[in-house]
Amino acid sequence: MEVVDTTQINSFAPITAQTDFPVSPSDQLITLTSGQLQDIIKEAIQLLQDRIGSLEARITAQDEKIRALEATQDTHADNQLIQLRLIHDLRESKKEPGKTEISRADRIERYLSSRPDHKASFETLKGHLQVDNVRLNETIKILVATSDHSYSIQREKSGDKRKRVLVMLPR
Repeated sequence: MEVVDTTQINSFAPITAQTDFPVSPSDQLITLTSGQLQDIIKEAIQLLQDRIGSLEARITAQDEKIRALEATQDTHADNQLIQLRLIHDLRESKKEPGKTEISRADRIERYLSSRPDHKASFETLKGHLQVDNVRLNETIKILVATSDHSYSIQREKSGDKRKRVLVMLPR
């Protein structure tokens, strides 16, 4: 019997069939029973179903968050609209003078009527009413709007030009 050198035989065989070259694990032939293949497929399907279930749960949670945020945004928009309407109503409505303001206006009118020159400085009126500049100006506006008399605001002739005088004009 003759001994054959395998290197000579391998040189004519396809590369994948030559015995000198290692075969990669992915090219190796594996034998599985149909039961084993079914088990592998079942495990893969179960793994994919678990992942899909997890993703669906996350999507549902995100949808709930989005709905909650949209509801909050709608509430904020409604509140802003209410605030804008209130601001508009406050700007549009003209405040009617109250008893205190009318009383102050009457006191100024009586005070000016009692004076021989029918005039008084703003400083004197502030002291008479015991109010600040803002309240005095509000009271004078009410006085001019509600009184039968005519009034004039003049600057004092002496010294400081910032000082003003309220004058009741004759009828």
